[in-house]
Amino acid sequence: MPQPELPLAAASAPALSTGLVFLLACGAGLAVASLYYAQPMLGQLTEETGASVRQAGLVPTLTQLGYAFGILLLAPLGDRFDRKTIILIKAAVLAAALLLAGASPSVGVLLLASLVIGLSATMAQDIVPAAATLAPESHRGKVVGTVMTGLLMGILLSRVVSGFVAEHFGWRSMFVMAAVAIAAIGVASWRGLPKFRPTTHLGYGALLGSMTRLWQRHPGLRRAALAQGLLAIGFSAFWSTLALLLHGAPFHLGSAAAGAFGLAGAAGALAAPIAGRLADAHGPQRVTRLGTALVAISFAAMALAPLLPVTAQLALLVVTAIGFDLGFQSTLIAHQTIIYGLEPGARSRLNAVLFVVMFLGMAIGSAGGSLLLSQWGWIAVVALSTAAAAGALVVRMAPHRDGGKQGASPR
Repeated sequence: MPQPELPLAAASAPALSTGLVFLLACGAGLAVASLYYAQPMLGQLTEETGASVRQAGLVPTLTQLGYAFGILLLAPLGDRFDRKTIILIKAAVLAAALLLAGASPSVGVLLLASLVIGLSATMAQDIVPAAATLAPESHRGKVVGTVMTGLLMGILLSRVVSGFVAEHFGWRSMFVMAAVAIAAIGVASWRGLPKFRPTTHLGYGALLGSMTRLWQRHPGLRRAALAQGLLAIGFSAFWSTLALLLHGAPFHLGSAAAGAFGLAGAAGALAAPIAGRLADAHGPQRVTRLGTALVAISFAAMALAPLLPVTAQLALLVVTAIGFDLGFQSTLIAHQTIIYGLEPGARSRLNAVLFVVMFLGMAIGSAGGSLLLSQWGWIAVVALSTAAAAGALVVRMAPHRDGGKQGASPR
């Protein structure tokens, strides 16, 4: 019979220096960046390996699937075992997988490496709760916010960096550089992180079972996960096919141009923390509706691109990328606000459920976007993204009783 969960335990060395916060932020950012390095390089990758558009689309698809299953199957272990040990093991595996991707002799090996990259990049989901555990209660929000900023910057700047590196040094060099960076984070974590005591004695099966019960018990969690997962389909369909779109006619642009679009996404997503203040002032439900509406409008506006000159098409893509990134990140922040109010003692697992569904949506978007682009062109990708965002808006606009303090807010 499993033992009950323990009171929240601190790490064996709770002092939290500025340097350690910086290490955690860099670790989270570099880990999650591993999921996105390949996206701007797909056009170059297909030329060098002879892969088809559909095969190239499997690279981000398997990475996102690996991340989703890693969150589901591995993230709960952080409550049961020393989180430092888990971070170190994942860092070693991630560095090895990135090296394998860079040395891949065939598309098949690259796809296998992509799956392992996704699984082991979940070290980011161990670093964030580690920061929350180490931080004193009076500064916990500031510390976690700093680490999340590092994670967000990893997502946004990964495409810019990989596009530039691939353009000037080749796509294999990007994977090798990423492996070296993760190895450095692993060494720094080994030297700088304290050990963490488990917060539960639940067995592995019981940990996974508790996530299922949370899903069944909280309609607010189901609604948040479904809406964010639908938004993720369009988000991933765009970013997974953008490099291929820009590589062909009428643009004929390289990896650096595709990566530079990450700066457009950064402009939108870095404004998203305003969503937290809006959620406090007006309720997270309203923010989710505004965010999903902004995503749907941004994707729908992309359908105008074929009617415009090439320069105007690029400008439209930049503006709409800012819009849907802002809407996507704002909605994610509001959804986290909702689910954290459902059951404070299970926030890590609630967050894991939300991110599992979100990254499953991203995997569907990567696969579907690549298939639609190869069969019917860019307008089909736009149609998929718009329809998915509209579905998320329907979920958020439907009458509901989410339960929980935040989830039940009528505002």
